[in-house]
Amino acid sequence: MSTVLFSAIVFTLTCYSLAMGLTLVRLFRGPSAQDRVLAMDLICTIVMLMLMVLAIRYRSAVYFEAALLIAIFGFVSSAAMAKFLLRGEVIE
Repeated sequence: MSTVLFSAIVFTLTCYSLAMGLTLVRLFRGPSAQDRVLAMDLICTIVMLMLMVLAIRYRSAVYFEAALLIAIFGFVSSAAMAKFLLRGEVIE
């Protein structure tokens, strides 16, 4: 692996970690439930992106599969939380 790619990966993971920290602050201090749901969705997206970068770093397909599963579960959980916030129930 070239030094430029390694430096880019380290920089990217550092930026994602910073974004995750700021999002956790929004998750815990969010003034409304909608802000907290949005923060959870963003955390899911950041984790997925971190797994994609790690997949490039370690050249492993397992990370890509884990990122796909996290994306699917993140979408389903966001849709369920949005429905709960709108109607007050998930299952009708």
